[in-house]
Amino acid sequence: MPKSKLNLPVWLTPQGEPVSCIDKIKVLNENLEEIRELAQDAFEDAVLMGCDESQFRDVIKKLSETIVNPYKKVNK
Repeated sequence: MPKSKLNLPVWLTPQGEPVSCIDKIKVLNENLEEIRELAQDAFEDAVLMGCDESQFRDVIKKLSETIVNPYKKVNK
């Protein structure tokens, strides 16, 4: 089965400026590729085990919403 190409984003700073450090962009892109590969493997397992494709996709979308920023500053 051919692997679909991941469209990599232009990574932005919180101020909306493009991230300019090539090393940071490389790490971000590699991380995104790894996440995609893991999600693809999990998706294929789910389908092979008879799970509903649309349900799996919904679960993955909801999972992304549970990611927490541990570095977010709290206003005191």
